[in-house]
Amino acid sequence: MQALARLSPEVRQYLIVTGNYWAFTLTDGALRMLVVLHFHSLGYTPLQIAALFLFYEVFGVVTNLIGGYLGARLGLNRTMNLGLAMQVVALLMLTVPAAWLTVPWVMGAQALSGIAKDLNKMSAKSSIKLLVPDSQQGTLYKWVTILTGSKNALKGVGFFLGGALLTLLGFAGAVLAMAAVLAVIWISSLVLLKKDLGKAKAKPKFKDILSKSQAINVLSAARLFLFGARDVWFVIALPVYLSTVFGWNFWMVGGFLACWIIGYGIVQSMAPAITGKRSGKVPDGRAAFIWAALLAALPAAIAVGLTTGASPQWVLIGGLLLFGALFAVNSSLHSYLIVSYAKEDGVSLDVGFYYMSNAMGRLIGTLLSGWVFQAYGLQACLWVSSLFVLLAAIISLRLPRHTQ
Repeated sequence: MQALARLSPEVRQYLIVTGNYWAFTLTDGALRMLVVLHFHSLGYTPLQIAALFLFYEVFGVVTNLIGGYLGARLGLNRTMNLGLAMQVVALLMLTVPAAWLTVPWVMGAQALSGIAKDLNKMSAKSSIKLLVPDSQQGTLYKWVTILTGSKNALKGVGFFLGGALLTLLGFAGAVLAMAAVLAVIWISSLVLLKKDLGKAKAKPKFKDILSKSQAINVLSAARLFLFGARDVWFVIALPVYLSTVFGWNFWMVGGFLACWIIGYGIVQSMAPAITGKRSGKVPDGRAAFIWAALLAALPAAIAVGLTTGASPQWVLIGGLLLFGALFAVNSSLHSYLIVSYAKEDGVSLDVGFYYMSNAMGRLIGTLLSGWVFQAYGLQACLWVSSLFVLLAAIISLRLPRHTQ
């Protein structure tokens, strides 16, 4: 406690924000795995299970757009605490008797969880901008990548946590236990988080939710295609392919994807070292273009590899690991650039608009993943992925670059 007291107020607030984000992320990953495992055991097909998360993604688009406006008017502490409270309610909705767990009810709980998740993420990412001076861009880059990378690693841990809790406590018991722990985190956050963090000095108007900065508009468009490129083959097509073609059981599929996400998060945290921060450089639009261009050909190469005589398991798994590493660097670059580009006064307006594009990309990718895979197979999903990354790279050419 004494060591914590000696830290600067900014660092203490960063630790509180990060702790909130970590706790929320664990429950978010665990809840997703709980829902998938439970409804899989009830006989739902993969596409039917994916439909349960449709509102989760749809409401993420709306929440990021409106949430940024609310954060600027009310303060990021309030939107973060609101997200925590809504996640507790979403978890409690799933503790009802099994007969009440109809598809509409679960979709409603997932919609509430999706709103909560994006309120929490937007608040966490925006608050970092306010805790680091503009002159310390290297520190900003490091803090953003730590927050982003740790979040994804913990989401993978959450997958394992969900399976363990389901085995030990059953579905209702697991969800109730998570709700109780998160409620304690929420109460602590109400007490400890700085009041009016991120509240704009000038009250923003509702029309201000649409960004007027060219850099943010361009970065948001690139982000949409980047995350659409991941989810078009990763969300539905890949798990179903691993199960049906390779004959993996559900635990093998879930465990592999959880490990992939943990590794992806670790690489995200290492992005500053990979992209040259040790030499005193921070990324700009040129770096975003280069790393997207490196990624663009990889899904197509995997698709071609699956048509050769090479072992499809080695081609797909090896390609997926390389894709995860390159995609993690791209994601971290984008996460830093949006926080760097955002205005300090009303920062959540810019960050919320950007993550609205992120959610839209996930939604488009999820829908295409089910449709393209069902109609044309995994290789078609991989070709669409390459096209989307190429579009992200081309759009990134218009991002600002450092002056020499």
